[in-house]
Amino acid sequence: MLIRLRSAFAYLALIAAVLSLLPGMTQLGAVAVALAVSLGWREMRGVPKVVFSVALIALAYALVADRSLIGEGSANVTRLAGLILSVMLLSQVLSRTRDLQRISISLFSGRPVSRYLSLAYGTALVSIPLNFGSVAVIGSLVADRIHKEGDSAATRNATRAVLRGFGVAPMFSPLSISVVLTLTLLPGLASMELLALAVPFSVLLLLFGWFWREPEAPSTETVAEDAASPASWLRFSSVIAGICVGAFLLTSQWGFSYAHGVTLSALAVVLGGRLLELFRAERSPVASMSHVSNELAIVGGSAFIGAVISGVVLGSVSASPEWPAWLWPVLAACVPWVFFAAGLGGVNPIVIGTLAGGILGSIWPESAVLGLGIGMVTGWGVTAFGTPFAANALLMERLTGYRPVDASLRWNLRLSLSALVLASLMAAAATFWLMP
Repeated sequence: MLIRLRSAFAYLALIAAVLSLLPGMTQLGAVAVALAVSLGWREMRGVPKVVFSVALIALAYALVADRSLIGEGSANVTRLAGLILSVMLLSQVLSRTRDLQRISISLFSGRPVSRYLSLAYGTALVSIPLNFGSVAVIGSLVADRIHKEGDSAATRNATRAVLRGFGVAPMFSPLSISVVLTLTLLPGLASMELLALAVPFSVLLLLFGWFWREPEAPSTETVAEDAASPASWLRFSSVIAGICVGAFLLTSQWGFSYAHGVTLSALAVVLGGRLLELFRAERSPVASMSHVSNELAIVGGSAFIGAVISGVVLGSVSASPEWPAWLWPVLAACVPWVFFAAGLGGVNPIVIGTLAGGILGSIWPESAVLGLGIGMVTGWGVTAFGTPFAANALLMERLTGYRPVDASLRWNLRLSLSALVLASLMAAAATFWLMP
């Protein structure tokens, strides 16, 4: 019974997010999120419990100090909860397609260099609509190779590629919670400005990762018989492009918030997939949302905390502090390192992103907000592939047996440090260049 109730409240939160422009829907969505989290409390991990508890403290503060903070906080909770739920549904629909299965198989074919690059870039591409589903789908192929042939340089390099490919998704994916949260907390930042820097950085980061891998014996492995055809890649890429274009049009042309636009675009693909299954006489059960309490607690709780922090900071300062001009680029350069250091301590990047966006975003010079935004998403991404407590590292451990402290931290340390240096320089340069 509790499982069905959790799922029902999660779906209610999703419906409220879709209808969030109507009066009272954001409050309804926030309440539904809170109920879904409360019903799943016993099964939740420690970090989500702490985040949600802090959000309740923030709610108590808002009730006493300034009730107007609750409205913006509820809106953030509902919009971001709708985003994460819609992307989960999208992942479940796409993971059943034959195209994705063939694409996954083809990524593990070929010689060492082409295999590493295809796994890294392929995982990054698949991560756009599937999020953690990309690690599960492609990581299972690495696990199968280990099961059949044992541990080898090839499987270790493949693990590096999967972790790094997923790790860059928070930097450039228009559907990632990192990009959406950054744009939500930094309303003066345009998505195209952020992606114009983040996408090239992500591409170069994966390319440079090729230098930090183990040597492999020459291989003559050929492409698998069931590898993806160009048509499979075209169809899958078209789905991703359609979601991104839809979100951009809804945001730029019709004034929707970025999170709302992504939610609607993802759900359009979900509904299209379900209709296609019905047309083919395929009956797939309605996806259960009973297992999303951890995600809703972290995303919803962090969103509410960020709104309250932003409101408090904005209420206490009338403009940017009169700090020396050189201090802003220095702060921007520190942001990626703060993400990484906190990740090494087991702190979820959503928490750091909320604090960085909520506090610094409220006082940051509006003309130079791009520097803060690029520092946030790049720091988030490096933390995702370079720290042992990241969820994708733990998932790969279950699949492959490689310890996260090895696969994420030790194997990627030089790449992580190099990426952090470049991210800091880019964030500082953007801030310095755009300062008034």
